[in-house]
Amino acid sequence: MTNNIADIDNCQTLFVIGSNTTEQHPVIGTRMRRAVRRGAKLILADPRAVDLASIATLYVRQRPGTDIALLNGMAHIILKEGLEDKEFVAQRTEGFDEWRKVIETYTPARVSEITGIAVDDLFTAARLYAGNKPSTIFYAMGITQHTVGHNNVLTIANLALLTGNIGKPGAGVDPLRGQNNVQGSCDVGALPAFYTGYQRVADEAARAKFENAWGTKLPSKPGLVVGEMMRAARDGTVKAMWIVGENVAMSDPDSKHVVEAMNKLDFLVVSELFMTETAQLADVVLPAASFAEKDGTFSNTERRVQRVRKAIEPIGECRTDWQAVCEVAKRVSGFKLQVESNLKPETWNYEAAEQIMQEIASVTPSYAGITYARIDKKGLQWPIPTKDHPGTPILHTEKFTRGKGLFSPVEHQEPAENPDAQFPFTLTTGRILQHYHTRSLTGRVAGLDQLAPEERVELHPDDAARLGVNDGDWLRVSSRRGQVEARAWVTDRVGHGVVFMTFHYADALTNALTNTAVDPVAKIPELKVCAVKVEKK
Repeated sequence: MTNNIADIDNCQTLFVIGSNTTEQHPVIGTRMRRAVRRGAKLILADPRAVDLASIATLYVRQRPGTDIALLNGMAHIILKEGLEDKEFVAQRTEGFDEWRKVIETYTPARVSEITGIAVDDLFTAARLYAGNKPSTIFYAMGITQHTVGHNNVLTIANLALLTGNIGKPGAGVDPLRGQNNVQGSCDVGALPAFYTGYQRVADEAARAKFENAWGTKLPSKPGLVVGEMMRAARDGTVKAMWIVGENVAMSDPDSKHVVEAMNKLDFLVVSELFMTETAQLADVVLPAASFAEKDGTFSNTERRVQRVRKAIEPIGECRTDWQAVCEVAKRVSGFKLQVESNLKPETWNYEAAEQIMQEIASVTPSYAGITYARIDKKGLQWPIPTKDHPGTPILHTEKFTRGKGLFSPVEHQEPAENPDAQFPFTLTTGRILQHYHTRSLTGRVAGLDQLAPEERVELHPDDAARLGVNDGDWLRVSSRRGQVEARAWVTDRVGHGVVFMTFHYADALTNALTNTAVDPVAKIPELKVCAVKVEKK
């Protein structure tokens, strides 16, 4: 997030796109509701009429996979009506003229045809966002989990640059992270192309710094993302895998092939709290410690690094993740020391999580000013470059990391898979309030399971009537990759020709249907759009 959560109170217009905020980020959703009550305007763009639609000033239902056209169309109207921030564009951006040539082709009529949104609503959205400032755009995986997810984000940035809605109180671009500490894990290098603080593996200077800090040679090429790992496992290139706290057998697209990939491995280790669907495939399961059994930090969606304190000692043979990694690493390092004398086995002899944070701060410019003492009572928002720096609640107040903000010309592209005669519906996926991801935790809570005991297929009433389906009937939903069975929920929350399912339930595994096609830049799979057939069972 460019701004912090509390800054929602300063927004005059909230533009939420691809985020079911009140169900998936309830704390932030509560802030949004409070902002609307005090008079802020809310624009919601989503293929489903999620909870926020009931309080939105304007709700638009775009066809799944058409976010670029919608955003470009809003920019077109803003330019035509002279609502852009001319001073901001002139002083703090570049690439405007080339970008404008693309935007001129996204007329309201063309955008309406692509997205299914009425022309009048396009004008209303553009005028609200550009004319009722400060405005903030909030987005989540409904934007990123597409084959054009990277371009979706660029288009959001373009709109913020055009209107000067960046680097100011109440004005920003706020991605809402999908899981706890996703931000923190990315910050400290859990990405195959980056070391900590987004220092690139391919950058020689960055690599030399980490080689010196760790006393070992490091690869010059980025590693594999999850989908690439699974493909490599299927073709025999990857022989072994260690999965820590991820139930990929349910959460990854085309789950049948994910399971096949893991079964082809010579050796699979899973660190877990419970015997999940993935853990059941493992050769070795390492008992992991829960959040209540470990010390450390979480970095939340607003870039705030906060302390996590151990409430109880790890139960039985459970170990924290860092302890398990260090124990294995020491054994690997001991073997490699016979060949590579420059390795430092003492690197793995941490006595406490605080020592690891000290090392992170020593090699990570954006975390350099963090100490446990400084975040003892309240976390700080990075970048925190020095020990006396107060943290950064709002990014880009004076300049961007690259100097000037760059307008990126981006064209609409259709999803990798659209409906056809054989598979006439579009499936989009997400989560519901009562459960989380693959129910590894929430499925063990009796009250939550009573509230939402089974998968439901959201189906528009007109589509249900055409198929002869009543609410609660059993349906068979199939794609080119698999099929599942679940009960129908006949509702106008979804539009014509669209069905919605979660990926929470192992007995109706929605990710048996989803597509493995990925964004070529971000390499994130297109979980939000695939073609399916719906039949009454």
